[in-house]
Amino acid sequence: MRSHLLNDATAEQYRRSVTEGVERVAAKLAATDRPFTGVTVDALSPRIDEIDLDKPLHDTAAVLDELEDVYLRDAVYFHHPRYLAHLNCPVVIPAVLGEAVLSAVNSSLDTWDQSAGGTLIERKLIDWTCARIGLGPAADGVFTSGGTQSNLQALLLAREEAKTDSFAKLRIFASEVSHFSVKKSAKLLGLGPDAVVSVPVDHDKRMQTVALARELERCAKDGLVPMAVVATGGTTDFGSIDPLPEIAGLCEQYGVWMHVDAAYGCGLLASLKYRDRIAGIERADSVTVDYHKSFFQPVSSSAVLVRDAATLRHATYHAEYLNPRRMVQERIPNQVDKSLQTTRRFDALKLWMTLRVMGADGIGELFDEVCDLAAEGWKLLAADPRYDVVVQPSLSTLVFRYIPAAVTDPAEIDRANLYARKALFASGDAVVAGTKVAGRHYLKFTLLNPETTTADIATVLDLIAGHAEQYLGESLDRAS
Repeated sequence: MRSHLLNDATAEQYRRSVTEGVERVAAKLAATDRPFTGVTVDALSPRIDEIDLDKPLHDTAAVLDELEDVYLRDAVYFHHPRYLAHLNCPVVIPAVLGEAVLSAVNSSLDTWDQSAGGTLIERKLIDWTCARIGLGPAADGVFTSGGTQSNLQALLLAREEAKTDSFAKLRIFASEVSHFSVKKSAKLLGLGPDAVVSVPVDHDKRMQTVALARELERCAKDGLVPMAVVATGGTTDFGSIDPLPEIAGLCEQYGVWMHVDAAYGCGLLASLKYRDRIAGIERADSVTVDYHKSFFQPVSSSAVLVRDAATLRHATYHAEYLNPRRMVQERIPNQVDKSLQTTRRFDALKLWMTLRVMGADGIGELFDEVCDLAAEGWKLLAADPRYDVVVQPSLSTLVFRYIPAAVTDPAEIDRANLYARKALFASGDAVVAGTKVAGRHYLKFTLLNPETTTADIATVLDLIAGHAEQYLGESLDRAS
């Protein structure tokens, strides 16, 4: 069994095995003509259930054949231009190369003696991102597993900086369309069920600063402690960007930690055309960025950044076997001093490879393309009498609803939209997402693929309408 360990003696075997795997995936990508096969849970489960994991195949080719049957054939392929559902981007080749390197070397980024140059590369990328945001010379941060962890760590720091002896008094303010991880983080941080105050949004799904000011004033009058305001730089459902400068002003006025969840909108940091849409982010105390959303990186690749590096001490614990206190005096850089995680992948390498091959302008150009595409898609929807579109996009998301000419019952229209989404997914022709707006069911395009065209959008809209009309026709037949 030692023949399977990756080392100097097995380097050639490693080369052959990985090459064979890459060739399989490359062939699959080249031949993929739709984002999904439409396979069902009931159809796929038995194929996996019948595999006996205690009986290995002892052959890489045979295992890859099996993998084709249970995974590759029916995977959802984000690189296809008609995958329009969630915040999943196609990935750039330099980042995939970085993934191959980091997996093989397998550095752990918790301590210097497990990573060496990996530590310095991650720190360089953190400094680069902080500079792009404009957080100032005292800024710092660390890579995380994703936006949820980044938001959790930011709110942990905000809780500690709030300096109160009663967690029950702490309040977090976030818009009614902010990410669910804000409420999840509050619970994990031991805050009460009323800790997160939901602030109304305007017609464009942006936090109403007048309402925020009112809630902050009420908080003070009630003897409560405003712990943080979470402003969103690109909401998951609408891609809306809260008015960051105005929110920053209120946070300064009331002495509240300002966190910007820019997990989605961080692509604007590299934008050549739309950087001004996220103006005000430089005034934040902490920022979440997800490179695996709008920097075209493989998951996972995220970071939490802070204006004041000293606040990261709230996540610091010292273990004698790992990062004893003396290492601080010896100026040995241990990233575990900043992180909620201990063992941690060298995910920063993917972004490093991307920047060194493509440059930030290359990333920004791709993100600008999907923002432009969303603007064109909005025009299509606004001009199409079959659809109601919610807001003009700030990023690359479109939320809309099929409205049949002959049906006025909102519940029946809900069912038609739900059916259309499900039927489209089952066909494999395209994948779209869904959400609720004012209690009604809507559909959603999240456009993160520069290869998607307006013709793709128009075709998918026709497919949705066809499925909805089929459902409504069958519904009328059943009722008659």
